[in-house]
Amino acid sequence: MFGNYERGVAVRSIEPAKKIADVLDVSLNYLVGASSQTAFDRRTLDRIQELEQLEENKKQTLYDLIDTYIRDAKARRAYSL
Repeated sequence: MFGNYERGVAVRSIEPAKKIADVLDVSLNYLVGASSQTAFDRRTLDRIQELEQLEENKKQTLYDLIDTYIRDAKARRAYSL
């Protein structure tokens, strides 16, 4: 498919790439390497997008909780050395 695009045999469409990303259960950005979040799986990206839609106070509460878990994990790693 991509070879046909490169040779000009086929017209580019985002739909085939979306289908491939869906089958592989990755984001389209991950598939084409166009995201700084390429290490995230689709489930994580979906959660981040949903999180961004929350009310600001609920979003901040979740960020605070995440930050606490991350801080604690870093502290455990530092003390285990």
